[in-house]
Amino acid sequence: MTTMAARIIHISIERDWRDVYAFMADHAMMPLWASGLSSGLTRDGDEWIAPGELGNARVRFAPDNALGVVDHLVTLEDGAKVHNALRVVPNGDGAEVMFTLLRQTSMSDAQFAADAAWVEKDLAALKTILEAGNEKAKTGENMP
Repeated sequence: MTTMAARIIHISIERDWRDVYAFMADHAMMPLWASGLSSGLTRDGDEWIAPGELGNARVRFAPDNALGVVDHLVTLEDGAKVHNALRVVPNGDGAEVMFTLLRQTSMSDAQFAADAAWVEKDLAALKTILEAGNEKAKTGENMP
């Protein structure tokens, strides 16, 4: 097996990294920002079922941890497995969220670029949600 091309996609979020991690590790919240899961996740034992264009994928998440690791292994209906490395780390008073996008062997340049753009859009949505939560915290409103 050869090493796949990789791209690290990241975004800074003006919110304590522990809050960012807690929100991201709540798998029920993922459809709010991870558009590929817009139809939601259904728990099935230690895994989650994610319906999608390619059928039902099975998702296994890293266990809760104090290191900001939100990795998940996606197993497609055809048996293909995709490891998604997703991390939250402290960045000053805020957080840095990093996703490692691996180019699958069957992907064209255009498909890899489209996947990267999709991840960027999802991370931007995450930032919007969590930074809006910061504003709500300042005014005393409920926040995510």
